[in-house]
Amino acid sequence: MSDLLERLRGRGWRMTAQRRVVAEVLDGEHVHLTADEVYTRATARLPEISRATVYNALGELVSLGEVLEVATDDRAKRYDPNAHRPHHHLLCSRCGTIRDVHPTGDPLADLPDSERFGFTVSGVEVTYRGLCPDCTTT
Repeated sequence: MSDLLERLRGRGWRMTAQRRVVAEVLDGEHVHLTADEVYTRATARLPEISRATVYNALGELVSLGEVLEVATDDRAKRYDPNAHRPHHHLLCSRCGTIRDVHPTGDPLADLPDSERFGFTVSGVEVTYRGLCPDCTTT
């Protein structure tokens, strides 16, 4: 069973066939699918699943904190099931490929008190931008 499915079962999330398929589609390393990509993959497994059901399930997973919603500039939002392991993202500026990265160090510690403007900072999101190997060669 996938890590996401295990977490959802542990939370008592009602596991309908449709919700299960959405969770299965999101399972894996470096998964950053758009809602439309989740829908396309879900319909391949369960043809009767509706687009609204996929969008509703994604919204619930984000609300539960089990999936991260990743916004990258003007591109469609992506859904990242790696919600419980601190990480940052590496984004290809050309094709939109996203990879999870785990740099060493604490980016929160790199923000001096003088730059916090009185904020109590609770989290950091870092996105590294560049070109992936495929886009570099074209």
